Amino acid sequence: MRTVRESVLDVLRARGITTVFGNPGSTELPMLKRFPEDFRYVLGLQEAVVVGMADGFALASRTTSLVNLHTGPGTGNAMGAILNARANRTPMVVTAGQQVRAMLTMEALLSNPQATLLPQPAVKWAYEPPRPADVPAALARAVQIAETPPHGPVFLSLPMDDFDAELTEAEDLAGRAAAARRITHAAAPDAATVAALADRISRARSAVLVVGDDVDASGAWDAVLALAERTGLPVWAAPVAARVSFPRSHPQFRGDLAPAIGPLGRQLAGHDLVVVVGAPVFRYYPYVPGSHLPEGAELVLLTRDAEEASRAPVGDAVVADLALTVRALAERLPAAGAGAGAPAPHEQVRFPESADGVLTPLAALTAIAQGAPENTLWVNESPSNVPQFHEATRIATPDSYLFSAGGGLGFGAAAAVGAQLGAPDRPVVCVIGDGSIHYAVQALWTAAAYKVPVTFVVLSNAKYAILHWFAQLEHAQGAPGLDIPGLDITAVADGYGVRTHRAQGAGELTKLVRDAAAQQDGPVLIDVPVTTELPSL
Repeated sequence: MRTVRESVLDVLRARGITTVFGNPGSTELPMLKRFPEDFRYVLGLQEAVVVGMADGFALASRTTSLVNLHTGPGTGNAMGAILNARANRTPMVVTAGQQVRAMLTMEALLSNPQATLLPQPAVKWAYEPPRPADVPAALARAVQIAETPPHGPVFLSLPMDDFDAELTEAEDLAGRAAAARRITHAAAPDAATVAALADRISRARSAVLVVGDDVDASGAWDAVLALAERTGLPVWAAPVAARVSFPRSHPQFRGDLAPAIGPLGRQLAGHDLVVVVGAPVFRYYPYVPGSHLPEGAELVLLTRDAEEASRAPVGDAVVADLALTVRALAERLPAAGAGAGAPAPHEQVRFPESADGVLTPLAALTAIAQGAPENTLWVNESPSNVPQFHEATRIATPDSYLFSAGGGLGFGAAAAVGAQLGAPDRPVVCVIGDGSIHYAVQALWTAAAYKVPVTFVVLSNAKYAILHWFAQLEHAQGAPGLDIPGLDITAVADGYGVRTHRAQGAGELTKLVRDAAAQQDGPVLIDVPVTTELPSL
């Protein structure tokens, strides 16, 4: 008779999930014993880092990732990263070991007494199978839910004594049948709905497109680009974009919308119809009151997420597959005249070094961009320098940019390691602040131990610069804890076995990035002192 463990491995093989990210504890060892040769285990030194790596892996590979955590304490350690994965809409199955069933009622050591409540509301579904025989089918269901739009993490609590339990032939076949099921998610929009929206765009005096993360995530990049070029409409990026969903060098691209109600409404002045594709309406922070839209303007949201549609403060919504909807819409709209609505491309701005020779953020990021290969997959976690990053890199291809949609730190370093494992044919460059990297600094050990060739570029200004900006905005000057002097990230990275450099000038930085991205012999960390430039709103 076959065991639950054997059936679980077959479920994972059937779903193409053979990489496990984890930090094992005693309650997870029964699942991992006799680990098969066709699986890969990626060890992280802390659970939040483990989830962050799985997050980047899933996003870069466009697959579902699997995480194995240590019962309640491990799940608790990982919660911030799971919240990030939820915001990133990452298809991820999070498993956690559980005490043996015979000792759950007495809540013996390492029991998680309410295992399915702990990860909520960060997960789409949380479950503990009632019997050992139900584990394979529950795992198959978890994968299906994670992959159902909107994608997101799910959670399974798995008692440690379940894995050696024997299955009857019927139970084993049930698990295989569950794993073999395929569900297609491609809801086409109603033809009358598409026709009505096309008519609204045609009748609008000045329509505008706003694109969000799900354009890139759902594979609708080409469809949106074709729609924009056919209509000649200007295109904005939705606020706080975690992905690039339109070529930022395109002449119709206008830039990023502000993440605040009043300023965003003013940016859209002059437009009477706003068509939002694959973004919340809108991701706001901080609170700056005003009108959501210019006076007299209307809005229509195209989304795969019914909840996203329901919580929007203004406008109508169409819930359907983005690529199908946009293609159908383009077929209904006439082609605009040559060059309609498209200004000449703007030249990239070059900022000089500051007077004392320390690089400004834009000067540093321009040097980094000049050294990075054309097919770079960028991971960014330097929140105060996002505008400068986009000004320097001008990303123009899909699947090339990852940033956390959740607003919390700890994503960048870990996600970069996972992203390189998920897309091994692409160079990964992680631009990260000296404050941000210490939220997941243990990821450097995994990168070194597994020889993952990520290029980490740390922009060091010895402070949480984004909090200095918020302190000005919120009139909270004098708040403690905003400066972080005395950090030496190169010494920390050296201790983890990572090769390090400290760059002083733009030319040196470009060469270091070029050399690091060209090699395959493990991670390289480059520390770059920079000045502080606070963003404007």
